[in-house]
Amino acid sequence: MIYSPRFRLLPTTEQREAMDWTRNIVRQTYNHALCEFNKIPNDAGTLRQRVWSIRDTLPTMKDWWPDLKQVYSTVLQKAVERIRDNIENLGKLKAKGYNVGSLNWKKPREYRSFTYRQSGFELDKKSGPNGRGLLILTKLKGKTREIPIRLHRDLPDHEQIKEVTLKKEPTGAWFVSFCIKTDTPETSAVEDIHPDDTVGLDLGVLNFIHDSDGRSIERLDLSADRERLEREQRSLSRKEYESHNWEKQRRRVAEVHARMSNKKQDFKHKLAHFYTTEYDAVFVEDLSVKEMLESPENARNKAEVGWRDFITILKHHGEKNGCHVKEVEPRGTTKECASCGVSTWKPIWKREHSCPACGFELDRDWNASVNVLSRGLNTLGVVHSESTPAETATAVDSVSVSASRVVETGSPALKEPPKAASRSG
Repeated sequence: MIYSPRFRLLPTTEQREAMDWTRNIVRQTYNHALCEFNKIPNDAGTLRQRVWSIRDTLPTMKDWWPDLKQVYSTVLQKAVERIRDNIENLGKLKAKGYNVGSLNWKKPREYRSFTYRQSGFELDKKSGPNGRGLLILTKLKGKTREIPIRLHRDLPDHEQIKEVTLKKEPTGAWFVSFCIKTDTPETSAVEDIHPDDTVGLDLGVLNFIHDSDGRSIERLDLSADRERLEREQRSLSRKEYESHNWEKQRRRVAEVHARMSNKKQDFKHKLAHFYTTEYDAVFVEDLSVKEMLESPENARNKAEVGWRDFITILKHHGEKNGCHVKEVEPRGTTKECASCGVSTWKPIWKREHSCPACGFELDRDWNASVNVLSRGLNTLGVVHSESTPAETATAVDSVSVSASRVVETGSPALKEPPKAASRSG
């Protein structure tokens, strides 16, 4: 599998200026290539052939554009090839029903990264104190430069680093991503999976997750960050556009955005790691988030929790940890009784499920997660007793876990088992 760990760079002022200079030259190369690409008729060849014809002109471009000689060749090639990648991504969005346009020129603030491929870089993990190293880059503004890097974790076992991408965030901080290929862990055979080693997840707004084992994980509280963001944005609106003070305030706003984004990503990755290492199979609702956000009800909270982002992260961790991650049909999971299957409509404010047919009582979200588990077992083909999913929901109270307690991967708060009791009805 392809793995791309991300690390913080700690460049000097001179190194930062060299990276900014290189980024700008690469941006101009991309814009020039896009202009030349638009002149080529669509019937002149495939998308790849048309883009590659522009890429092959890079050696001759260096004759009239001397600055290109100070940039490593694969960095320029990757910039031109990005045109093909961007067009293919637009095609994927169009296939999903999105209204997409064409590629546009990139402004300096919009083009934030450049990539070394196969060669031109070296990672020295032995230089400097513990947790630090050096990233050696060739022809960074014409010179080989050794940029300090913070290695907050070890790279997984790999043969070689395929690509190195340097990216400048809106805050002004530089990060580097290493693209490496690792062995994909083998997932358990379906016939070897026991229902007790599986879990169903119900994604919600009031609680981020309620699983079929009785854990209820609260949403991440970002109210304080949101209030600060509003203050900083009001201050930005009062500054003269693109003035020195405006730029300083813009970075403050970007820092708050980055802080909120990092908190949400950290929270989701830790949850995904826990579930994919604790269970052999994880089942989650295949939510149509686009349609839900277009509805007028509670759209802001739905957008903030980031269900689709979490599902994507969950699948990534499932592949990395050898865990089956399956999406199931979400329609009716809240209405159906996990014990007898009878559908009962209930308003959103009613948080308890009480079946009029069999008398089964359970928390509304817990009942939904058990239904997700039952559908997931059937989808995956795990042999199980029909009564097994409902029998797992035998607790009087679920275990409520605050988002603030998810402080480290595999937090003991997540592993606390629910208290068992006899099932109602």
